[in-house]
Amino acid sequence: FGFPYGAADIVCLEPENCDPTHVSIHQSPHGNIDQLPRFEIKNRKAETFSVDFTVCISAMFGNYNNVLQFIQSMEMYKILGVQKVVIYKNNCSHLMEKVLKFYVEEGTVEIIPWPINSHLKVSSKWHFMQDGTHIGYYGQITALNDCIYRNMQRSKFVVLNDADEIILPLKHPDWKSMMSSLQEQNPGTGIFLFENHIFPETISTHMFNISSWNTVPGVNILQHVHREPDRKDVINPKKLIIDPRKVIQTSVHSVLRAYGNSVDVPMDVALIYHCRVPLQGNLPRESLIRDTTLWRYNLSLVMNVNKVLHQTVL
Repeated sequence: FGFPYGAADIVCLEPENCDPTHVSIHQSPHGNIDQLPRFEIKNRKAETFSVDFTVCISAMFGNYNNVLQFIQSMEMYKILGVQKVVIYKNNCSHLMEKVLKFYVEEGTVEIIPWPINSHLKVSSKWHFMQDGTHIGYYGQITALNDCIYRNMQRSKFVVLNDADEIILPLKHPDWKSMMSSLQEQNPGTGIFLFENHIFPETISTHMFNISSWNTVPGVNILQHVHREPDRKDVINPKKLIIDPRKVIQTSVHSVLRAYGNSVDVPMDVALIYHCRVPLQGNLPRESLIRDTTLWRYNLSLVMNVNKVLHQTVL
């Protein structure tokens, strides 16, 4: 993406008849290894999976304070079958800290501290702007690759998306039934790509205007059910559900090196609900497509969000 620094994958051959426990990196094959940092080799033992789905959220930064939408995403992930969400945290607001603490204590969230700006000049953009920064989007690609390897032996699937994105199944009630059907139809496939669709936060409906939520900072996704139409000659970006044991190296919207095939999941099976500022901001409401798929989950979602709010923010 044009930045001077990026994620590097360093692949080491294992010596024969050796079961290594640590690895060091040196630019010369004959360096003095005594002075080098040693890294423990993790994830060697194949465990039985402790969870079906782990969501990786790379880089929470910018004093993140979209509290309501974050809680709604977390509760939607849980309804859809997620047991673990890994968050690479650079920083967030005081209120958000309180919410994260709740989810960590509940056992849903694992926080990976991500102080990348202590080492590099980070950009909050994904592409280089000639502004003297070193690496894009708070080192997102490095975090995503770390998350895959970290969860390789403990999660059946790993989901790579942002906190304002939810993969919504259209033919199945949850991800488990959706993935078992997709795997059945696509044997040998380890990478499933889902198409991103923007639901602009600028266009809202009066439904689900819940008064107690109005005091909570952030977007109420239940009020945003109009999506932008596809644009001619523009390919919608994809996000991924992967079998982490089949992936060697990933980027943000596609996998770079893998064993096995990848498949684009058709939009009638699932789409990514992405509630954010519009990409086609000049479109009137009539040009948007009303899509209330999210409302299928409204009863559980409202109840679960209320429970969390009463234990944290309210």
